[in-house]
Amino acid sequence: MKITAIEIKPGMIIEHKNDYWNVLKTQHVKPGKGGAFNQVELKSLLKGTKLNERFRSSETVEKAEVDEKKFNFLYIDGETCHFMDNETFEQVEISKSIAGDSHKLLRENLEVTISFMEEKPISINLPNNVECTIESTDAAIKNQTASSSYKPALLDCGIKIDVPPFIESGEKIIIDTRTLEYVKRVS
Repeated sequence: MKITAIEIKPGMIIEHKNDYWNVLKTQHVKPGKGGAFNQVELKSLLKGTKLNERFRSSETVEKAEVDEKKFNFLYIDGETCHFMDNETFEQVEISKSIAGDSHKLLRENLEVTISFMEEKPISINLPNNVECTIESTDAAIKNQTASSSYKPALLDCGIKIDVPPFIESGEKIIIDTRTLEYVKRVS
């Protein structure tokens, strides 16, 4: 299915240069001179290589035909993530390499969408927001300006992010799984 370059979104699978690519990041740019374009970071599903590509707004790309199905996460066993279909109760095993760093955010019974191409799993899409616990964070510095007052924090899953100064160790927060950024504190 053909789509325009401005419709490309993170998580999509597109066909480009005789390969299938997972869209990691997109940035729509409107320069002062010339036409607008979409700067896209891609990762090859077959080779695992990355590519930064610039698509003009008028260009079209082929969106790959993939089947998407909802699964619940069960557990991680070494280098394999295990998921279960909610309807048929059939289990699927997926390598951590396909999941990427997102495997660190998987929690028991978390509902994810798995994309299949020719009945082979090719990518995992987590919900946009997940709840995590702050394992450790630095103390806030008094009289620091509010504009740039984010401090580093380590989450219970091992990921490091920046959080506002009022967040303390042990608190639960919501993070965006696409950008790995703080969204809000859970009250």
